[in-house]
Amino acid sequence: MQKNISSILKGKFLVSDDSFKNWRMIIFLSFLAIIMIASSHSADKKVHEIARLTNEVKELRSIMAEGRKAHMKLKIESSVRKKMLEKGLRPSETPPRKIKIVSQN
Repeated sequence: MQKNISSILKGKFLVSDDSFKNWRMIIFLSFLAIIMIASSHSADKKVHEIARLTNEVKELRSIMAEGRKAHMKLKIESSVRKKMLEKGLRPSETPPRKIKIVSQN
């Protein structure tokens, strides 16, 4: 048993006569390890991209909410009245009346 362990640690299985089978397996496992590492890096990159886009969406939603709030303030009658007074327009003294059209058919 100790002889087997020492031969593995010395690397005799790589230089023996039938080592071609071992080399094929080592190269195959190395190739799989490289693919696994590349896949892991790709997944990490996607996770960071998703986090960045999530933060960007949150920022854009808050900007939209602020814009909507400002728009609602501008639509209030008192705001419109102030803006029109600045331009020299004032509210009508007489209230509006409905115009009824009677068709002659």
